[in-house]
Amino acid sequence: MTAIHTDDYPQSYYFSSVNQRFDYPQLTESIDADVCIIGGGFSGVASALELSERGFKVVVLEAHKIGWGASGRNGGQLIRGIGHDLEVFRNSIGQEGIDAITNMGSESLNIVTERIKKYNIDCDLTMGYCDFANKAKHVKWLEQSYEQLQKNGYPHALRLLDQNEVQQQVVGSATALAGLEDMGSGHLHPLNLCLAEAQVASNLGAQFFADSKVTRIDKGAINTVHTEQGQVQAKDIVLCGNAYIEGLEPKLAGKILPAGSYIIATEPLKPEVYNNILPGNHAVCDQRVALDYFRLSADKRLLFGGMCNYSGRDPKDICDVLYPKMLQVFPELTGIKIDYKWGGKIGIGANRLPQIGRLQSNIYFAQAYSGHGVNVTHMAAKLLAEAISGESNRIEVFNQVKHITFPGGKYLRSPLLALGMLYHKMFD
Repeated sequence: MTAIHTDDYPQSYYFSSVNQRFDYPQLTESIDADVCIIGGGFSGVASALELSERGFKVVVLEAHKIGWGASGRNGGQLIRGIGHDLEVFRNSIGQEGIDAITNMGSESLNIVTERIKKYNIDCDLTMGYCDFANKAKHVKWLEQSYEQLQKNGYPHALRLLDQNEVQQQVVGSATALAGLEDMGSGHLHPLNLCLAEAQVASNLGAQFFADSKVTRIDKGAINTVHTEQGQVQAKDIVLCGNAYIEGLEPKLAGKILPAGSYIIATEPLKPEVYNNILPGNHAVCDQRVALDYFRLSADKRLLFGGMCNYSGRDPKDICDVLYPKMLQVFPELTGIKIDYKWGGKIGIGANRLPQIGRLQSNIYFAQAYSGHGVNVTHMAAKLLAEAISGESNRIEVFNQVKHITFPGGKYLRSPLLALGMLYHKMFD
């Protein structure tokens, strides 16, 4: 493998602090595999690792670089749960399905933390997460969430924090009114995790190809996946393009909205500053529709994200938008230098439940994590591997849910959803 170049990835904090600066070759020949995975983010890489551990011959095709998309750009927050209000899917999956997905919300955390431990992956894993309320109406939601998690037997330590506790122990901000602390969730360096998992899978025999955009798929008992300069014959295909799937598979592209999400990273903070604003080193999210999320990096920068943009247009300057938001939470950071600013696309589904299943008997897919992909991608990968190997049919609980196609087609679905989100923000 060869060293990667600085223009291969966005100029993010993650790229600047990556542990392994290695690249994979471009596919320029015809090869065979048991499974061909399209997409080199968390879904594709974790699926390759799961399948390689089970003895499958796996090929991964990525249009850019491994971890180039949301998997290498996200907030790095490892948060419990899958989907949002599972009750709305009762008619499709029943109580058994609701229970299964609820349990997977905890299992998904364990997949990531146990893998990091098993393969000694250096990705700055830090346990501790907090939902915090900055509006009075959200305090009740935290209380209800705590009660539901306790009822479901959530296996990790939980605490409801009042205003004084949350401000003294988690978020040193006058905006914090209450909190729900979860020590089973946490935060990490996502690009280092993704690249390390790819290296582990490669060591187990998986073949990764970068700069190898898939141009078409000839479907059959043995599928042929074409790139610009090569092709792969494989019995099974896994589609993991998510927000970047574009026109490769229209049935999936229409059910996902690529939405913009953005982050800024400050210069390293002094101890008296970072100990004041985030004394417990938690990852944190507020509870608004247009939420803010933030955490400290390993070298004590504040990584502050939000501004989910459904319009399809990036802001002229990310810092101009996010810096004032950061100061609303932490006014003492006025004048602090911003060293990095970046963004990218995340995949949003209409019902906010991840879309995991089969297009046909030998073509699988996973997408639409709605901003909670660090854990859910790894759960999806395990379900896909179990289905392909015949180990289990747990994937069917997701396959039973019908996902609507966004109205308006390729060019109108983003503006239509942006209007809908504006409506919800008015009530927030």
